[in-house]
Amino acid sequence: MARTVWDSTVGKKTVMAVSGLIMLLYLVVHMVGNLKIYFGAGEFNHYAHWLRTIGEPFMHYEWTLWIIRVVLVVAVVAHAVSAYQLSRRDLRARPVKYVHKRPRASYATRTMRWGGIILGLFIVWHILDLTTGTVHSGGFQEGHPYQNVVDTFSTWWGDVVYIVAMLALGLHVRHGFWSAAQTLGAGSRTRDRALKTVANVLALLLTIGFIAVPVGVMTGVVS
Repeated sequence: MARTVWDSTVGKKTVMAVSGLIMLLYLVVHMVGNLKIYFGAGEFNHYAHWLRTIGEPFMHYEWTLWIIRVVLVVAVVAHAVSAYQLSRRDLRARPVKYVHKRPRASYATRTMRWGGIILGLFIVWHILDLTTGTVHSGGFQEGHPYQNVVDTFSTWWGDVVYIVAMLALGLHVRHGFWSAAQTLGAGSRTRDRALKTVANVLALLLTIGFIAVPVGVMTGVVS
């Protein structure tokens, strides 16, 4: 039964929608947490430490954080695999190019594929930069996330990579939220305008919220 659902186009779209909403929820929480950097090193570092102690003493140190990480990895992989397979299925369904050009879709729709690739590469870079410190530009300090973030955004290329990725994220969320709502049956003639508004507002808030961190460092507000 599960195999049959997964093999269907509707099943793959549903997996994309649910995994996308899981990642969206994480992004909202992550953005709010990131903005704590404006309250100083003590507040930001305390927040980062709290993430590792969620659920104590019932949960051991970092157990909850690792559960969240595993759920996110599963969501990202399921989302990417579903998107790739749906794309290949669509290409197989129309191997011959259209004689007449189709009406141009929105910019977000036409860049979903490239946006997904950009975000995938960014996730790898972001982890290697601020989680493991492998590609960190300054002297990576374990247990000092505030200083690590400031180090990263004190370089022009660190700012460029992050801002470009966040712009791609905004476009991805804008179209993705709308598509997920349609897939899960939330759309209707009366609700479509409200859903489009929510998608636009979410995309805008996430983009501004995430970009506010490197901007804060660049302007010296965060140092």
